[in-house]
Amino acid sequence: MNPLFHAARPILIDLAATLVFYGVLAVTGQVAVAVAVGMALGVAQLVVTRARGRKVSALQAMSLALVVVMGGATLFTHDARFILIKPTIVYAAVGAAMLQRGWMARYMPPTAQNRIPERYVVGAGRIWAGLMFLSAALNLALALTLDAASVARVMAIWSPATKIALFAGQYLLFRRIARRSARVAEGEAADAEARAAA
Repeated sequence: MNPLFHAARPILIDLAATLVFYGVLAVTGQVAVAVAVGMALGVAQLVVTRARGRKVSALQAMSLALVVVMGGATLFTHDARFILIKPTIVYAAVGAAMLQRGWMARYMPPTAQNRIPERYVVGAGRIWAGLMFLSAALNLALALTLDAASVARVMAIWSPATKIALFAGQYLLFRRIARRSARVAEGEAADAEARAAA
């Protein structure tokens, strides 16, 4: 599997419901439609995860519960702020989870896991947490001050653009470090062979 795809796949899966919700809301301007699609996607992800015999993570379960509760409140009250605040809660929860040391190992391709020093992995994890907290604050500020369609337009650009930019920067940096680490290891192995032959 391509290392870039291996690293990006879990992130894209985790962000899918939020991105689809914002996209549908930005395109249609219909809160009810966006909520329904977001809820359906959240349930579908849960069903597929279970059907594949995988464990549903606490974050996935919480995200689905928030979609159902906040989406239901939005549909019942016809107040879009409920569903617009849901991503703030998710971003804050994800940011808090990303403060945990070593969370990023799940996203690392197997070839890079032993070649990237831990301090870089931990630092990248903290940067991701900071981005999640910043996204939570931005989403909350927008949800409390703008109409639903405007929030959706801003967040439909902000959410994927910032995550793609950070992911690309991290991927390129980690790839460079891994290649340098591999060259050093090859050089050390060649030196050891030369000493053994002498």
